[in-house]
Amino acid sequence: MKERKFYFSTTHMIMLSFLIGIIIGSILLSLPISSASGEGVPYIDALFTATTSMCVTGLVTLPTVLTWSVFGQIVILFLIQLGGLGIITIMYVILVSVNRRLGLKSSFLIQDAFNLNSLSGIGPFIKRVTLGTFVVEGIGALLYMIVFVPEYGAKGIWISVFNAISAFCNAGIDIMKENSLCDYALNPMVNFVTSMLVILGGIGFVVWWDVLRVVKKFPSQKFKCFTHLSLHSKLAITLTVILLAAGTILFLVFEANNPLTLKNLPWYDKLQVSFFQSVTTRTAGFASVPQENLTNASSIASLLFMFIGGSPVGTAGGIKTITIAVVLCAALAGIRNQDELSLFGRRISKQAISKAVAVMAVSFMIMFLSTLLLSAVTNAPALDVAYECVSATATVGLTRNLTPSLNLSGKLIIIVTMFLGRVGPISLLVAFNIKKEKKNIIKDPIEEVHIG
Repeated sequence: MKERKFYFSTTHMIMLSFLIGIIIGSILLSLPISSASGEGVPYIDALFTATTSMCVTGLVTLPTVLTWSVFGQIVILFLIQLGGLGIITIMYVILVSVNRRLGLKSSFLIQDAFNLNSLSGIGPFIKRVTLGTFVVEGIGALLYMIVFVPEYGAKGIWISVFNAISAFCNAGIDIMKENSLCDYALNPMVNFVTSMLVILGGIGFVVWWDVLRVVKKFPSQKFKCFTHLSLHSKLAITLTVILLAAGTILFLVFEANNPLTLKNLPWYDKLQVSFFQSVTTRTAGFASVPQENLTNASSIASLLFMFIGGSPVGTAGGIKTITIAVVLCAALAGIRNQDELSLFGRRISKQAISKAVAVMAVSFMIMFLSTLLLSAVTNAPALDVAYECVSATATVGLTRNLTPSLNLSGKLIIIVTMFLGRVGPISLLVAFNIKKEKKNIIKDPIEEVHIG
């Protein structure tokens, strides 16, 4: 009997690069120089922080602002930027900076890292992504300074830069307060800048360039630009708008009479806080209200929005907007007994549908298993455990105050969940696929089964 051959693919290299980054980051964060007190933190907490930073999640066992020195914060921020853009992207930028050409193997790495369908134009794409990222983060940092420099002085510059990168990368880690952005819940500037950075990072780089392409190509048709966008961009934008609006309305309704959140606020502030909650559940992880103060209805709605997440080829996590759109429309087509799935006048391939179903199924499996395991090692309420695990799976970073109280087993479970959530379901399926030679393939006979 022949042994199965294991192939070290580009997907394996991407997963390994994340793992190496986490290990190096955890070692650096465990050093005394990384700690604000000058004494090294327990390695498990350093590993947890490195993982949540590299996986742009935002769950923390120790308060970032009190625990880490400036050196430690720099390490965390570097890991966030690496995790947001991807190590492979940074490697490409370094190669280009020393005038080295991008080989075929490196091209495949970048294609897998960004989940692209083609190798064409990868070089220019990465250049635009890197430049666009730094420009948007820079503008965000400057806008943050309007608020943070008057409040914190010169330190406000560093806080602004840190927050801008963290928000754009959908990391949800800040260095201002222990309670995230709760003290700025009613600050229009902080809310606006954070929301825009989160949305721009989460909408996906492909959408950026597609919108710019259409605007440049059809300058006289500003109000008809949407019709010229690609199907991917149409779905990403449409689903993003729908989910943001739906989230805002649901949170506004569910929290309107909650004295711990919205009840005592004027309508403008109720709308502002509700919109931010809707934005941050899209894998951002910043909290403007304590999540444990939300009603059960709002918390359950948050679970759904966190699980969906942002859009592909961006910095957000979750199963992605395109995935949920394809799965739901495929289900509707099945109900209507339609053989093909069409959206915006374009057919969706069966391969794309199968991939979407696989992403959703594997993500749900990771979420369910982590919830089950965490429930077994903690006495926390079921809703708090589910919130934690969905947040980790979708790399969101919101918690109902459970993360700081996790025991060793709980921390390890969340660490693994964050890593699996960041590398993605498709990467997992490819990584654990062992190929074998096939000869004289004989297909099995077809037999009908009853569904539903």
